[in-house]
Amino acid sequence: MTEHFDGQDAWAAALRAHGRRVTKQRLAVLAAVERHPHSPAESILAAARAELPELTAQSVYVVLGDLTDLHMLRRFEPPHSPALYETRVGDNHHHAICISCGRVEDVDCAVGHAPCLTPHWNPDAKPMTIQVADVMYQGICQDCQRAQQLPPQSSLASNKEIGEQ
Repeated sequence: MTEHFDGQDAWAAALRAHGRRVTKQRLAVLAAVERHPHSPAESILAAARAELPELTAQSVYVVLGDLTDLHMLRRFEPPHSPALYETRVGDNHHHAICISCGRVEDVDCAVGHAPCLTPHWNPDAKPMTIQVADVMYQGICQDCQRAQQLPPQSSLASNKEIGEQ
């Protein structure tokens, strides 16, 4: 089940359920992440300051860390990028990142249930029970393909299949 909170009342209830006080700072950060998913802390700070101008960077970092520890926010770290935050938690979705413009899209689990990947263990490995699989797809989004006049994805896949034969 995906946990996804909407509105200040829902955020306030979730904070109380986790034993946290409902503060303007926490609500401003949650609202900023909700409005701007897949954003780094600096962007969340800027968005939250629109609602709460006196908010400090230190406060935002503390709130982000706390809410991530509580699993009210999810933090993920794409290559060559600062950590990004989102409010979509409680499921095992993945992310696709455009290597050209940096756009991030959510990608649901490929098989339909967590952990959605079955690892192949080496003979000398000590297998474990997988709880979460974190997959990061990297490619070029359709907007960047058009801007760069690249062939569509289906043509790229066909060319790869031809080369492999």
